[in-house]
Amino acid sequence: MTDDQTTTAAAPASLLLDDQLCFALYAAQRAVTAAYRPLLAELGLTYPQYLTMLVLWERGEVPVKELGAALRLDYGTVSPLLKRLEAAGLVRRERSAADERSVRLLLTEEGAALRERAVRVPGELMRGTGLTESEVARLREELRRLAGAAGPKERAAGPKERTAGPKERAAGSAGSRSAPE
Repeated sequence: MTDDQTTTAAAPASLLLDDQLCFALYAAQRAVTAAYRPLLAELGLTYPQYLTMLVLWERGEVPVKELGAALRLDYGTVSPLLKRLEAAGLVRRERSAADERSVRLLLTEEGAALRERAVRVPGELMRGTGLTESEVARLREELRRLAGAAGPKERAAGPKERTAGPKERAAGSAGSRSAPE
C-alpha cells in the first residue's frame, strides 16, 4: 500500500464543497455548456439539439430509441427535443415500414447542410479552453472511465426477478411469519 492509499483510507471523508468530485464535474459541465452557447446560437441550436444533430450527422437515419440510448436520455426527454428540431426543419420522424412501433429519425436537407457550418464548433471550443488535443483526449478518456465505473451496473444474466406488487407487499407485511413445517 502506498502512502497515498494509507492516508486516503484512514482520513475521514471531507464534506467541503470544493473537495467533492460531483461539484467539480457539475461546475465543469456548466462552464463547458456556457462556452458552447454562443457557438451554437450561430447555428440556431441549443446544446441538447447540437448533441442530437451530432448523432444524426455521424450515423444518418436512426431509430428514436437508439438516439435516446446514444444520448443517455429517456423518451420523455428526447420527444420534445425532436419536436423542436422538426419544427425548425432540421429533422423528420417516420414510422418504420418494417415495425410500425419504431420511429426513425432522419435529417432533412437543411439539417444535413447545417453540418458544414457546425464543423468549426469543436475546434473553436477547444481553443477557448486553452487545453491541448492530448489533454482533451486524456480528459475525455478519464471521464468515460469514471462514467463507466460510477454508472448503473449490469446485473449478471439469470432469471428475471419480479418485484412484488402493492397487494403482494401488503400481504407480506401483514405478517412475516414463516409457514409451519
